[in-house]
Amino acid sequence: MNISVELTLSPLQDTFEPVIIQFIKKLRASGLTVLENPLSTQVYGEYDEVMSLLQNEIKEAFELMDKGLLFMKIVKSDRSDYEPHF
Repeated sequence: MNISVELTLSPLQDTFEPVIIQFIKKLRASGLTVLENPLSTQVYGEYDEVMSLLQNEIKEAFELMDKGLLFMKIVKSDRSDYEPHF
């Protein structure tokens, strides 16, 4: 089963950029389809592979920050080829 996951990582500290940059670089290195925009990062792939990656990388990112938030949306389908029709 393929999924699409949208992530917004928000470290609640003054030095937030290094944590976000490392998190995104790790996602990019996974070999999965990863798309980014100024507000979020999307990861697309097979459920078990995506969730295994996220479990490890979210834990690592949380360990690098004192406090933080992670917003995550999961869609049961691969939406990586989405194009608006308007």
